Amino acid sequence: MEYLDVVDENNNLTGKTEERNIIHEKGIWHREVAVWIMNEQGEILLQKRASTKRQEPNKWAICAGHIDAGETVENAILREMEEELGIKVSIEELEFLKTYKKQNDIPSNNIKNYNFQYMYFLKTNWKIEDYKMRLEELSEIKYIPFAEFEDIVKNKDENVTFTKQEYMPEMIEILRKKI
Repeated sequence: MEYLDVVDENNNLTGKTEERNIIHEKGIWHREVAVWIMNEQGEILLQKRASTKRQEPNKWAICAGHIDAGETVENAILREMEEELGIKVSIEELEFLKTYKKQNDIPSNNIKNYNFQYMYFLKTNWKIEDYKMRLEELSEIKYIPFAEFEDIVKNKDENVTFTKQEYMPEMIEILRKKI
C-alpha cells in the first residue's frame, strides 16, 4: 500500500498519513510533483498513461506523481522521472517553477484528487530513444511542437490530462520563455 502525507488546505503538513486510495476517495489534501520536459527544439515531452492506470488511463500527460509519506519533494521528482521514463538526473538539472493548488474530481473513477503540485522544468537534448519508459506506467512517449502543445491546451483536448487545469495559461507563458 502506498501512504501519503496529509496536508491542510494551506499545504501545511498535519503529521498524519493516509493510504492513497482513501485520500482520493475522500478528497484529502496531499502533495504531488510534475516536470515539464522540453528538448532543444522547444518541443514538449508528452507521455501516454498505460491502460491499466486507475486515474486517466490512455491519456497523454507529463511526468508526474505523488510524494510518498516522509519523502522530500526533490526525491519524489527524481524518483518519478526514473520510474516513468527511466532517466536519472540530479536535482541541480531541474528548475523549480511553482506550486499549484489543484482540485480535480474525476467522477468516472470516483476520484477526488486535491493536491499541491510542485512543478519543475527540465531542458534536455535527449531523443525519444534515450528514454526507457516502464510499460506498467506508460504506453508511448513523444515530443510535440510548442504550437501544437498550445493548441491542445486551447482546445481543452479530452485526451490530455492537464488541459482543463486553471494554471495552464500561466504555464504556457512560463514555458514559452524557455524555448
